[in-house]
Amino acid sequence: FETGAGGEIEQLSRGAWEWVADQRRPLYSGLGCKQWLSDMWACRLTQRTDFSYEGYRWHPENCEMPEFEGSEFLRRMQDKTIAFIGDSLGRQQFQSLMCMVTGGEEKPEVENVGRKYGLVKARGAIRPDGWAYRFPHTNTTFLYYWSASLCNIEPINMTDPATEFAMHLDSPPAFLNRFLNQFDVLVLNTGHHWNRGKLRANRWVMYANGNPVEDKKLAEIGNAKNLTVHSIVRWLDLQRSMHPRLKAFFRTISPRHFFNGDWNTGGSCNNTTPLAGGSEVWQDESSDPVVEGAVKGTGVKILDITAISQLRDEGHISRYSIKASDGIQDCLHWCLPGIPDMWNELLYAQL
Repeated sequence: FETGAGGEIEQLSRGAWEWVADQRRPLYSGLGCKQWLSDMWACRLTQRTDFSYEGYRWHPENCEMPEFEGSEFLRRMQDKTIAFIGDSLGRQQFQSLMCMVTGGEEKPEVENVGRKYGLVKARGAIRPDGWAYRFPHTNTTFLYYWSASLCNIEPINMTDPATEFAMHLDSPPAFLNRFLNQFDVLVLNTGHHWNRGKLRANRWVMYANGNPVEDKKLAEIGNAKNLTVHSIVRWLDLQRSMHPRLKAFFRTISPRHFFNGDWNTGGSCNNTTPLAGGSEVWQDESSDPVVEGAVKGTGVKILDITAISQLRDEGHISRYSIKASDGIQDCLHWCLPGIPDMWNELLYAQL
């Protein structure tokens, strides 16, 4: 501590948090977990040969995090439903947790209960809007729902196949509104779909208060995202009195690591040396100020993974793929097993 200019006592942040090598990692095999893990994220199935990124865990100073154990987690989550709602990084976290809970082993007794939540593949769709699986022994359900923007999106003209879609910046997804009373743990995330290219490609048009957004300042991507994040957190906080058992988390943004260009201009992430940029985080504030600001003073907790993931650029899928073909590098998604496993260990510790 030291005395500030006004005579008040200020605490200096001297804590360090770091990645450390751990022979007990990974928590499941990258060659297994075929029941839950998408092939495109299973880097052990690609031509990649260096897997040292799998062998690290996050270690907070002066704090012993509980060791993750799948059967113990299921026991603690008996009769509960854990839901992830967000973009494809949320889907990675969901698949990671499924692999961690099962140890990557086949579990034929686990039930697909997606139909209960309307999560069935529509005609012509590549995949359903999400998945839900129930472990009968403990009656524990794990669910993922795809909502890249975390706001309610609905067609403007139901009868027009080429219709635009209203993205209601101040309203939660209809799915979340409908099923919130069935969730015990909720993990939200958003971030990477907030750009003009994604909005144009999806034919999304910003709405607020039920009307198209005409305020040019609000229509700026950063301000629109800020409104959505703050709106959904406020809405969730208001729901807490009706859902006292709910534990809600907002995960901070997962960092991208494109070097020498972006995803569509030759950007790459070719480093395979773990922690080449350092192993420690020295900061008390979040690297995602939007989420940090939104949850402050509410009952929604922050799941802060940005700064610790920023150090792990070698953990991305990079240029590797099942087909081993040249193409755009993926410096956004992560190899699994990998960094999202640690996000779930942090979630486990907070729960």
